[in-house]
Amino acid sequence: MMSTSFSDRVKPLVSGAMISIIVGIGAFGFAGCGHKAHATSITAARDSAAAVAVQPSSDKGLAASAPVLAALDVADLAEKVKPVVVNITTMHAPSGSRPNPFELFFGPRAPTERPLARHALGTGFIISADGYVVTNAHVIDGADKIKVHLVDERAFEADIVGRDVKLDLALLKLKKAEGLPTATMGNSEALRVGEHVLAVGNPLGLGHTVTLGIVSAKARSLDWGMYDNFIQTDASINPGNSGGPLFNGKGEVIGINTLIRAGANSIGFAIPIDTLKDVLPQLRDKGRVERGKLGLVFQSLTPDLATALGLSSPKGALVSDVAPGGSADRAGIKQGDVITAVNGAAIGHGEELPRNVARHAPHSNIKVSLMRSGKPMDVTARLDAVEDEDDKPPTRNRDVDSSSNQDKLGVELSDVPGGGVRVERVTDSESELERGDIIVELNGSPVQDERGLGAALNKLSVGSKALVKVKREQLTRFAAITVPSR
Repeated sequence: MMSTSFSDRVKPLVSGAMISIIVGIGAFGFAGCGHKAHATSITAARDSAAAVAVQPSSDKGLAASAPVLAALDVADLAEKVKPVVVNITTMHAPSGSRPNPFELFFGPRAPTERPLARHALGTGFIISADGYVVTNAHVIDGADKIKVHLVDERAFEADIVGRDVKLDLALLKLKKAEGLPTATMGNSEALRVGEHVLAVGNPLGLGHTVTLGIVSAKARSLDWGMYDNFIQTDASINPGNSGGPLFNGKGEVIGINTLIRAGANSIGFAIPIDTLKDVLPQLRDKGRVERGKLGLVFQSLTPDLATALGLSSPKGALVSDVAPGGSADRAGIKQGDVITAVNGAAIGHGEELPRNVARHAPHSNIKVSLMRSGKPMDVTARLDAVEDEDDKPPTRNRDVDSSSNQDKLGVELSDVPGGGVRVERVTDSESELERGDIIVELNGSPVQDERGLGAALNKLSVGSKALVKVKREQLTRFAAITVPSR
């Protein structure tokens, strides 16, 4: 889900490098990234050439056994990969007007207002000799004309073949191109934190620029979208780098630079190349990406939730709600189930579930492994198709509990007409409950009022973890609470 503060912290790069050109006047200037232009380039990659090698030493102690990184010839690597990187300029229809400078001195003479021609800058890389180019979707958003420049100064016009705004990916085709150098796609799953990566792009319109860094982290989720899975890097990235490649030490593309962290130095994010490989055939053949969905709402497990559910570790995605008649419902998946794998691919964290499911086409069958009441089981689900609105994350809130149990549970509660207990205030900062939650079940049994909740808690062992089902706005969620002392 996109948090309201996220757009203030993370900025897109490409659309942000917007240039306004006054027709008839040669001057131009760079502007900051727009709110909807969510592309920024960043790099993260793997450096197999920088493998750890122990150097012999006659010194004793720590220095004698300290590993030393093998040398990485950045100059050779840059020379090898630069030919496959392209600079992208997009032209947009005039969106405004500017008075003739002559009128500033002599007053208006005639209706000589001149429209503003807008250009945006970005980066891409060539994946086929006949001119297919990958970039960010935001780089070409709203473009009326696209021009692509190679490092040897050749220029081509390009058509948009396909785009996927959910992943911020786009596929272009250069007109009349043949015999072009092509990038080699690597394996982003095999990346290790700390490996060297090389970013090449068009920052601030400066053309082919090379920056070096390391992989700072993997599988970053930034609440940017449903399928967040970014590589974080400290390679220098700026507006104009969007859509550019992130190379490992072998010269393979392992990421696509997409976002930067506003107000921070050397914190950028790249889309893993494996994500592109999943959708590239559809972009080329259909011009869009179709995804399957299970039709459920999930939440990530906390250690307390895992304990309350009788699990040995907080791995998997907890099913908090199931859409009636949807794929999950038809497969027999229920609230409270914990999904642990999809087609054999383990779900370590809840956020991995939508990414794993989305790799499969609508109407295909997948095997879903889950835990129910502490017992493992497998079901087969036939996926439905994702609609645009399905990718909008649910709104969230936060707070918990009850009046008589305020001191012990860390919340204040009130009865709800018709059954249930509403959390009016949360006094424990570590509580998984949120203000406004309505507790409807405790360990699978209905909760009618606060007195009934207290009586049910009194039957449980002090200090144990209890599982409560809550209604949160239009969603159903689960939370773990610690049974208080009597």
